This record gives sequence, C-alpha cells and structure tokens, in this order.
Amino acid sequence: MHLSRFQAFLRNFFEETRGSLMVEAVITIPLLFWMIAATFEFFEVHRYKSVREKATFTLADMISRETSPGGITSVYIDNAKVLFDEITNDSGVNQIRVSVISYDADSNEYGIAWSQVRGSGSLAPLTDGEVRSAHASLPVVSDGEEIILIESISNYDPLFNVGINDVTMQTRVFSAIRFAPQICYEGTCGLHS
Repeated sequence: MHLSRFQAFLRNFFEETRGSLMVEAVITIPLLFWMIAATFEFFEVHRYKSVREKATFTLADMISRETSPGGITSVYIDNAKVLFDEITNDSGVNQIRVSVISYDADSNEYGIAWSQVRGSGSLAPLTDGEVRSAHASLPVVSDGEEIILIESISNYDPLFNVGINDVTMQTRVFSAIRFAPQICYEGTCGLHS
C-alpha cells in the first residue's frame, strides 16, 4: 500500500507542469543576458582592433606618399595623432609612434633616421640600439633603403563583466616610401636622431 502511494506520488511529481516555467526562467534568463553581453563584448573587441589597424594603415599610407621637401613636421605628426583618434572614434588613451628606419648592408644593421611619439603610454621614440640587429622583426630591404614603421597602442575597457579584462591592442605597420627618396623630419634628412 505504501509502495503504491509512493509510486503515485512520483508519477504525479514528474507529470506536474505547474511552476516549471518559473524554474526555467530563473535558470535561462541570466544565462541569456550573459550570452548577449558576451556576444556584444567579443564583437566589440574585434571591431576595436579592426578600426585601430585600419587607422594605423591609413597613417602609414599617408606618410608614405609625402613629397614635401621640408619633410614631416611636428605639427604634421600631431595632426596624424588627431586623425588616428578621429578614425577610431575614441576619446580613450591612444598612442602612436612614427619611425623611419634605414638599412646598411655593409654593416648588416638597421638604424633610425627619426622616430616620433604622440599620445601618452608606454611607447618611446625608437633608438638605433633597439633596431640595430632586429632582423627577425623588421622586413628585408635593400642597402640604403628606408622604410616607415607606424605603431599604435590602445587600451580596450570592456563595458560588461563577461570574463574579458582590459585588453591592450598593439598594431605595427611597415610601408615603403613611395614618391620621394626619403621622408625627412623637419629637414633632418640623412641625420640620425
């Protein structure tokens, strides 16, 4: 008799549907909100990086086309940083470094023609010592050839707490000089800074 009552109770318990919607909602709705927020954050990180890469490529292309006999000026670099901020549509902390690197085949060493940094962050102007033997991270170029290196650093602060911490986006873009033999900085062609 007790066994049949227990079996009837179990059968009624498993067939009962009242209250199951509330239990499902309590479990599903927070998970759904987390999934939507995580999808947004992962998409936003990708978009954030993509926009910074495009802005860095734009600066490299812009500087590579310069033909001004006086060279690039401090105001030009300042405005390049403003352009970078406008393209990225960001009021956050962005930093750019614009460098022109030369190669000497006789000594098999790279050197810095000039390097300028704009914005606040961890970047400092490149030095000859930093690039002298950087064959693994610099492209192969001909003797006496100069290349432009544009670097940018930005920090992404996530909007939602979905497991993504602050992310530092770094971009490096090399470009050949297109229409002039050299890109000078304020008339200092041929001089190392």
